Amino acid sequence: MRAFHVFFFLALAACTQFPELDGTVAPDLENADFPALVPLDTVRSISDPLVADPVATTETLNARVAALRARARALQSRPILDPATRARLRRGVS
Repeated sequence: MRAFHVFFFLALAACTQFPELDGTVAPDLENADFPALVPLDTVRSISDPLVADPVATTETLNARVAALRARARALQSRPILDPATRARLRRGVS
């Protein structure tokens, strides 16, 4: 039975139609040379290292932390449901 399933799926895969690939490459690129391969160490040395200003990063993060803490205090200081909504829900539940 397993062989039948394998054969069935292989036959099903053979029925797929592949997209037309002719004409998808620009004419000027058809006969172009492949790019030159360079060692990976050369590529690594060419790329600019990421440089982040630690002072600016710390200030940005501290500002975000302060804003989030202020938002949390504002959410904790007021009730979630106003009295009218709370009364309407109690009438519906009981």
